[in-house]
Amino acid sequence: MNFLRPLITVSGLLLLWGLIVAVTDLPKFILPSPLLVFHTLTAKIDLIAGHALITATEILLGLAVGISFGMLSALLISAYKPVRQWVLPILIASQAIPVFAIAPLLVIWMGYGLAPKVIVGALIIYFPVAVGFLDGLNRTDPAWLNLTALLQKSGSGSAFLNRYRLYRHIKIPFALPSLASGIRVGTAIAPIGAIIGEWVGSSAGLGFLMLNANARMQIDLVFASLMVLTFMALTLYFLMDHVLRRLMPWQPDQKVTSI
Repeated sequence: MNFLRPLITVSGLLLLWGLIVAVTDLPKFILPSPLLVFHTLTAKIDLIAGHALITATEILLGLAVGISFGMLSALLISAYKPVRQWVLPILIASQAIPVFAIAPLLVIWMGYGLAPKVIVGALIIYFPVAVGFLDGLNRTDPAWLNLTALLQKSGSGSAFLNRYRLYRHIKIPFALPSLASGIRVGTAIAPIGAIIGEWVGSSAGLGFLMLNANARMQIDLVFASLMVLTFMALTLYFLMDHVLRRLMPWQPDQKVTSI
């Protein structure tokens, strides 16, 4: 039943798409039919798969870098007041700069290779992960914090060791659900960074393929590439969601039960 509903939804959308094409009789360079797109996908699967592999590499690397720096920033901002005073305004201000404005500069500085795409992806992923984790760290149950403070006063250890124990055993475990939410959001938008980087300047990838196909009025190839990108994004999201659920089995889904 879990697979039946998405299948029905996708089938309904494809049927609606086909009906729109049939009723409006639009030329294929404006809106190709689903059958033409699937034919193009099967006929040019080798070409699309080669570009998709490059885009997938950029997405995964950007996701890894964005999550790592997001978690590190949240921990430093939460644990150290000087870092919070200096880094938090920069973190917020970084979101006021459009990624499209940064991407061309990265291409000029780093060329048309993998690095600018990974950095653009990491910039997009970084903010939701950092903010989600930071929010979780700042919302630790005060009762546990008070208990920890009492135990630290009655025990021994340096200030650094006490802070490490506080984050290791109290704050980080309480913040994991918020971190997971931030990672889910970052995973959902991870393909955007790679595609933006490829649109600005690249020689390979699905974004590059779609730009070239669009310039040649090969809209069926654009749609085929877009379908592959959508499949990759959905697969990555559900895999990440599955991994996060397995890593946090104590955090079950809250389901409303009928009376």
